[in-house]
Amino acid sequence: MSGAALSRPQLRVARLDLWIDPVFDETIARDGTLDLRVLPAGGDAVTAAGLAGAHAYHVSAAKDEVPARWQVSADLLPQCPQLLCVSSGGAGYDTVDVAACTRAGVAVVNQAGANAASVAEMTFALLLSLVKRLGESEAALRAGTAVSREALMGHEIEGRVIGIVGIGEIGRRVARIATGFGLKVIAYDPLLTDAQIAERGAAPVSFDALLEQADIVSLHCPLNAVTRGMVDAAALRRMKRGALFVSTARGGIHDEDALLAALESGHIAGAGLDVWQVEPPPPRSGLLQRPDVAAAFHTGGVTHEGRRKVAQGSATQILDMLAGRKPARLLNPEVWPRFLARLAEHGVKV
Repeated sequence: MSGAALSRPQLRVARLDLWIDPVFDETIARDGTLDLRVLPAGGDAVTAAGLAGAHAYHVSAAKDEVPARWQVSADLLPQCPQLLCVSSGGAGYDTVDVAACTRAGVAVVNQAGANAASVAEMTFALLLSLVKRLGESEAALRAGTAVSREALMGHEIEGRVIGIVGIGEIGRRVARIATGFGLKVIAYDPLLTDAQIAERGAAPVSFDALLEQADIVSLHCPLNAVTRGMVDAAALRRMKRGALFVSTARGGIHDEDALLAALESGHIAGAGLDVWQVEPPPPRSGLLQRPDVAAAFHTGGVTHEGRRKVAQGSATQILDMLAGRKPARLLNPEVWPRFLARLAEHGVKV
């Protein structure tokens, strides 16, 4: 260990005892100046005390995994007076109130892009499962009822139009793969200019135009106050009759009841869903009973490679922040000067 490392104050990093790729702990341990605390997700006093003394907190991005009392909320933050930074373990940050963190002087990062390849691949796994009717074909084979191949006839996607809602790290990969399949790509993203969308391989359109033109609508946007419920009954009615709907984004962006009704009426021909309002969804969910729904348990980004990249990115950004280096995925850049001042109060020279 270098003399510089020895002179730095020891800061504490906390995480819950939920599964994470071992590279996170290994990366934190290699630094030599940080004290890692693994706290029980089902704990009470021990976990509260551990978070109260933590300077950095790695938290899963999945709300259904993290008990509400340990999510980074306006209620939790006053109980964590030492907390300097929070790292969300995914591209999403549903478990973190970023605005409350900003008010408290706490820097927040996510891992956008770390599992982008995994999620983009899942988009096409769901889409191809739908158009090739893989679930129905497998069920017929296993049940011994497969007699006529024509009864399980599917479709091609070549030549169709795919509309990408949100063309960030994941969406741009979806656009690239779509081009390889011979799809025409259009996209809507209010955070990007038309030129930026075009640079990412898509023709820019409005949200309404996307719904009206796309044969396949694929969601790749975050869940927030703007996008919650964005794909409602009215939006589904604007889609082409016979269009397909795919989401690997977040449950809550689309209205599940409205989607079920659109499938039942035949207006929407099929849906590929990796995300749900409640995860896992109830086994008797109407959507899960339909052969025109390809379903997954929010596993798009849950690959060995994706999870390792997320864990490595989270640990690296925590190391950067606690050393006074601006991280790559800072969600609230306006907090940075105050963060540095708070870090200096803990004896870190920046």
